[in-house]
Amino acid sequence: MSLRRILRCFSIAIVFVTISCASTVTTAQNKKPKNIILMIADGTGLSQISASQFYNSQPSNYERFKNIGLIKTSSSSDLITDSAAGATAFSAGIKTYNGAIGVNTDTIAVPTILEDLEKRQFSTGVIATSTITHATPGSFYAHQKFRKMELEIAEDLLTSGVDFFAGGGRKFFENREDKLNLVAALEDLGYVMQLDRLDPSKRMKKNEKYGYLLADAGMPKILEGRGSFLYDATKLGLKKLSQNKKGFFLMVEGSQVDWGGHNNDAEYLISELIDFDTVLGLVLDYAEKDGNTLVIVTADHETGGFTLAADNGNYNKLKPSFSTGGHSATMVPVFSYGPGSSLFSGIYENTAVYDKMKRLLKE
Repeated sequence: MSLRRILRCFSIAIVFVTISCASTVTTAQNKKPKNIILMIADGTGLSQISASQFYNSQPSNYERFKNIGLIKTSSSSDLITDSAAGATAFSAGIKTYNGAIGVNTDTIAVPTILEDLEKRQFSTGVIATSTITHATPGSFYAHQKFRKMELEIAEDLLTSGVDFFAGGGRKFFENREDKLNLVAALEDLGYVMQLDRLDPSKRMKKNEKYGYLLADAGMPKILEGRGSFLYDATKLGLKKLSQNKKGFFLMVEGSQVDWGGHNNDAEYLISELIDFDTVLGLVLDYAEKDGNTLVIVTADHETGGFTLAADNGNYNKLKPSFSTGGHSATMVPVFSYGPGSSLFSGIYENTAVYDKMKRLLKE
């Protein structure tokens, strides 16, 4: 065979392989997920993620993502959003005013993705290191005109249909001034309630729902003994929700990254984000093994105007610093992995996260 003919055959083979590989990649990218895990590191921008890389003794799990986008976070009322409006953009796909929990600008309830999927027999879960009635988790199952109405948000949990929840906020469910005992009410609805500990090895029954309220208010800081709560709760939530062959939706919030930012406390912020990163590794490992799970990791906004500056001009020494005790208007990243993840590349409004999830889970 002549050299020219060999090169011609080789070229044809390369073209064939290229077309085949492109077809395979396109098929994988266009595949729709059965499950979605939405992870929200409240208050986290790129500087926070960079800090977790520099200060973490382990490789960052953020580096495992190939698809990365950016979202614009302004609310309908303000250039700088709060967590309630930011989370409602994710949960309901609308721009609303700061403080709104699952309602539009006229304070009218808007169906959330969690509620929609419950009606379609998906399993659903909500996990947070704040109270379970806080702005971000509450925006996925509740409808109240103001985020501080945590007693009312707690009542909304009873009619939400959520299959698994874990966080703090016990005081909003029992020993209330109105004498309502929502823990007992949840048990009457078939929930197995746990108020003091979470066992990740617990056997989960398919026909039961589970609720964990492990602190009176928010969960303790990771620096003050919270331990592996977020990791264990997520592991247990995945064990429960994955029993549903139809599929599931799970929202996991690392709530206190935001609180560290508000406090201008770099050690608090970074330790919370490293804890979140550990849970991110668990979730990515699950998604890789499962093959039908889309993982989305983002934030509702950035908090603290956080940055990593040079310490006294020393470019080899970092000095974490803040420009505000509040939120900022900077865009925040969206990391995605799994079926449909390519949809989340680019720059878009925060409401598009909802739109893209709905599109992927459309019947």
